[in-house]
Amino acid sequence: MTGSGPKWRVVKFVKIICGSLLVTIALLLAAASIKTLSLDADGGGLRGARWERTRNTSLVADREQRERRLARFKEAVRIPTVSFSREQSNTTALRHFHTFLRRAFPKIFSSSLVHHELVANYSHLFRVEGSQPDLVPYLLLAHIDVVPASESDDWEAPPFSAKEIDGFIYGRGTIDNKSSVMGILEALEYLLGKGYAPRRGFYIGLGHDEEVGGLKGALNMVRVLKQRGVQLSFVLDEGLAIADGIIVGLEGPAALIGLTEKGMAHVKLRVSTAPGHASMPPRETCIGILAAAVKRLEENPMPRLFGYGPERETFEHLAHKFGLPLKFIMSNLWLFSPVLGRLLERKPETNGLVRTTTAVTMFNAGVKDNVLPSHAEAHVNLRIHPAQSLQEVLDQIHSTVGDQRVKIELISGFEAPPVSSSDEKSFGFQIIKKTVLDVFPTVTVAPGICIANTDSQHFKDLTKDIYRFLPVWLTPGDTQRIHGINERISKKNYEEYVMFYFSLIQNCDIQKLPEPHSSVHEL
Repeated sequence: MTGSGPKWRVVKFVKIICGSLLVTIALLLAAASIKTLSLDADGGGLRGARWERTRNTSLVADREQRERRLARFKEAVRIPTVSFSREQSNTTALRHFHTFLRRAFPKIFSSSLVHHELVANYSHLFRVEGSQPDLVPYLLLAHIDVVPASESDDWEAPPFSAKEIDGFIYGRGTIDNKSSVMGILEALEYLLGKGYAPRRGFYIGLGHDEEVGGLKGALNMVRVLKQRGVQLSFVLDEGLAIADGIIVGLEGPAALIGLTEKGMAHVKLRVSTAPGHASMPPRETCIGILAAAVKRLEENPMPRLFGYGPERETFEHLAHKFGLPLKFIMSNLWLFSPVLGRLLERKPETNGLVRTTTAVTMFNAGVKDNVLPSHAEAHVNLRIHPAQSLQEVLDQIHSTVGDQRVKIELISGFEAPPVSSSDEKSFGFQIIKKTVLDVFPTVTVAPGICIANTDSQHFKDLTKDIYRFLPVWLTPGDTQRIHGINERISKKNYEEYVMFYFSLIQNCDIQKLPEPHSSVHEL
């Protein structure tokens, strides 16, 4: 049936609009499928390329050798190398740890290829000579110190016992970060024992005060290297991990390599009023004024910045591992970034990816229940998104508090470091990625952002590429163990640590990256 009146023209117009929308949606779906296929086909990098062979030594160990390796790791965990504050650490334990390292790794400390020195009394800097000095060296970074742990907490085993329960070793530092310290040194000790001599020289830095800022250990290692004119190809430090079942909707595990980390600000809010007797209170006390300011900060978070940092790359690389509709959304973040940003901000675990976070960590006021206090203060910890500057954060705090009676003081702070490269020509990223896939062939690799702070922040003048990754498996609930109760690592995963660094050191011996290889292209 046909028609020609005004009503018919309206119906025809609606049909044209609906048809156009269907075509647009179909094209978007096709583009999403093609983009997903592209990422899935080539692994997002050089997975299909022909790599120069460098792994001439295999890591072979019988049961007795593995048990000895595990015993050395347990001994490292039992030494309570605690950093209590920037002014106080367990120096007796740090000296004990030095003695232990010399005994545990005799080949490292006696090899003519390895030069060791103590920095700031307790940190360790190793230089491993390469046979080709023209190859730019790299740095493997880890830290010896741990945060405090009390046996009065509900640990399944004492926090410095390294007790083994159901295939897991429990203890402070099992993840953060003695697993890296020992994994790196075990790998090097084994290679030296097999007569291995690297082509590309490298450094190993073991800081002793990372948990309180690294202002003595890491910062002094940087000064030493600067004085010697050292420039680094890349730095690899602790950071992100292999997430298994943590990212909702993701099919399979994902190894996330941190391209940057968040900045940090420690801000103090202070209110002063006249003291007095509790029987004659004013309309507002200093506690009330400060509490209102804190409430405004919590109710008005920093702006959502998803898509302005490396967190966007994370989900673009992982898009093909999600089911619909998330696959469609993540494959088209040019359109759906605001949607994903709103989804991520709903949970504390992912809210840190999309903005500068605001955490009120201390609130102090009052001396007696019947005395009006004259002072009240609150301390706020902010983790700064790479797309926001420290000054912008401070301006936002002043604007949100909006009360001249509240004095705002920056105690300490620093910007987020630059974002490291992750393209097909990025030597460090591609080497780390290849090593991950060598050791963990079932995982998907993606770049990411580290929401905590590490010693690596101090090394930005020595290299443009700093990466943050631990070869540790984290399943639901494991993130709360880090700095928390029942920190642990499985025996199998610790062996994978050793294998990871063993493979990485040899993979770094290539002269240059292979040419990219991809058979599928994005539209």
